[in-house]
Amino acid sequence: MLKIEHIGIAVKDFSKAIPFYEKLLNTPCYKTETVSSEQVNTAFFRQGESKIELLESTDPDGVIARFIEKRGEGMHHIAFEVADIHAEMARLKAEGLHFLSDLPKQGADNKLVCFLHPKDTGGVLVELCQERGNEKLPMGGLPIADGGGH
Repeated sequence: MLKIEHIGIAVKDFSKAIPFYEKLLNTPCYKTETVSSEQVNTAFFRQGESKIELLESTDPDGVIARFIEKRGEGMHHIAFEVADIHAEMARLKAEGLHFLSDLPKQGADNKLVCFLHPKDTGGVLVELCQERGNEKLPMGGLPIADGGGH
């Protein structure tokens, strides 16, 4: 793990959440993006090296909508930047940890992402992410799946 890449926060409504976080963090939202495959809108804030990602569901049955229905708005995940997402997945699988998908997916902010199963992490949803363009081919030289992600 190189660093904490961002903290993801589930919100109901960007029209209220973005202005609130702009005031709270004293910085503008620098980027919004829709990840259609995950039924989510994202908004990013940066303060120094720290980033916050707001997550708003685009579908009432989407993952973020269900999360908010069950737990309310609030912290959704913590993301760690890694140099080689495939190597980290292999290392953590060898340690007995499980992932929510077998391969990384295309996420927001030009990242490849994967999530550890919260049952293995004390209930914390942990995301691993790697900047697109820095990826290495997985063992066997097969291309990386380019499914959706957030």
